[in-house]
Formats: sequence, C-alpha cells, structure tokens
Amino acid sequence: MNRNSLVFFLLGLFLYGSGQASNLLSRYAAMDLAAPDKRSQAMSYILFGSTFGAVFGPVLIKPAEQIGVDTFGWSLYTGPWIASAFFFVFALANVAVRLRPDPLEVSGGLVSQQGIGVVTPNLGAALRIISGIRNARVALASMVISQVTMVAVMTMTPVHLKIHGHEGVSPYVISLHIAGMYAFSPLVGKFADRHGKLQSISVGGVLLVAATVMAALAGDAATLLWPSLWLLGLGWSFGLIGGSSLLVESVPEGSRVTVQGAADLLMSFCGGMAGFSSGFIRKAFGFHMLSNLGTVLALVLVVIGIRRLTSTRIAKLRV
Repeated sequence: MNRNSLVFFLLGLFLYGSGQASNLLSRYAAMDLAAPDKRSQAMSYILFGSTFGAVFGPVLIKPAEQIGVDTFGWSLYTGPWIASAFFFVFALANVAVRLRPDPLEVSGGLVSQQGIGVVTPNLGAALRIISGIRNARVALASMVISQVTMVAVMTMTPVHLKIHGHEGVSPYVISLHIAGMYAFSPLVGKFADRHGKLQSISVGGVLLVAATVMAALAGDAATLLWPSLWLLGLGWSFGLIGGSSLLVESVPEGSRVTVQGAADLLMSFCGGMAGFSSGFIRKAFGFHMLSNLGTVLALVLVVIGIRRLTSTRIAKLRV
C-alpha cells in the first residue's frame, strides 16, 4: 500500500468508525420513550440486534471477496468494504425513513435544561455535570473500564493465537466473544432493571476479572481463551448496559443528550487508546501481562461498584 492509498484508507476507517459510533449511540434512542423501570431492557434490545451482523458478518467476508474479484475485477479486499458500505447505506435509509417522529423530540429531550431553545452540544459542560453527580461518575467509570478492558484483550487475542499456531480457531473465538457481547443483552437488561444498575456494574466487573485471569493463564494453548473471550464479552455487556442506564437516570433530562455524547466520546477514545497501546504492551511484556493489566482495571470496577452499592443501601437504611 503506497502513501496516498494509506491516507484514503485511514480516512475511510475514520468514517467507518463514525458509523460505528452512531450505531452504539442508538442504544440511547431506545431509552427515550421507555418507562424508567424498562430502560435497560429497551437498550438491550438494540444491542441484541447487533448480534446478527456481528456474528454472521464475518461469514460474508469470503463470498464478498469472491464476488468482487470474479464479477467486478476488484482487488481481493475491496469486496467486503463495498458490502459494508451497502449495509451502512441501508441502515441510514431505514432510520431516515422509519424513525419518525424522532423519539428524542417526542420525549422533550431536545429542549435545553433551562427550557428555552434546543440543546446545544457542550463537551465541557457535560463533563462538569458528570463530575458533579456521584452515580454519573460511577456510570462513566463502568463504561470506560469495560470498554478499555474488553478492547485491549480482544484486540491482541487473534495475534496471540496466530503466534502460537492457532490462527484457524481465531475467527470462532472472536465470534464467541461477540456473541457474549450482544446475544445475552436482553437478559442483561432484565437483570439491570430488576436488580439494579449498580448490581449490573458489579457483576460486569467480576466477569471481566474472571475473563482476564483466564486469558493470562491460557499460555500457548487456546483452550482457556474460548471461555475467557466469551466472559470478556458478557462482562462488557453488563458494564455497558448497567453504566449507560445509570448515566441516563442520574443526570437531568435536559442535559442527557450532551452527557450521553460526552460519555461515549470518552469511552470510545479510551477504548481506541487501549487498542493502540495493547500491541506495544503485548510485544514488550507478553499477552499475559496485558491480561493482568485488564484484571487490575476490572478489580477497580468491582471495588467502585460494590462501594457505591453499599453506600446506597446504607443511605436507604438511614432514611
């Protein structure tokens, strides 16, 4: 790949990431009209819908490559990117035509906190709101730690498998991981609504600890990485759904839009940095050390979740 092609490729990846960010933000749209005790469940249905594309998408790579080469004479890797663009356009058209009226408009979320005009994005103000509300801080910590831990370990797992001669099972391990992220979302959402968002965050932290410990112990065998990556995805689901739901219910309604955007921006940025740095950490210290760092982060999340849960229960007993 020459330098000019690399520039366009990186630009394409940036735009592709913007689409992924929009897809992730759509979970909040499901909550706009949901009852307060059903918000986590409503969000979980959106994440569950991602299961089909995430699990079966890799299956379409080879056919897309073949059709691109045989039918259009494209280079081998062009077909899957064109197919992805087609699905993005289809999703855009579906939302533009069918999501009317906008749930946020119906719920009144487009009105500013002062009740005048329309909400305008303000990153600094959103972060100040989060920093001033304890539950919002816990929610953001859950989202960021879950994302960082998941991305760091998941990104280097295929590399680790290839180095130790298990490249053939890598797609299946990652598919199982993605299934853990999305397929059980409805159950995770029901758990969060029934037992509480803080409980969901704490469970997510415990699952991430178990996942990263197993990954660190895997060594050159692939056996432990199957359950490890599944638990990594499931722990991420608990942390993301619990954290996102807690964030929404913790901040004033007029500030939710900007707070949601700021939280996802920070979560995605930290996740991107985790993915970028994970390769250097693995090369310098090994996959086991990368997993151990994930364990430390997950333990921090467990402590945060349990401490906040305990203090909330004590406060209720005093009332």
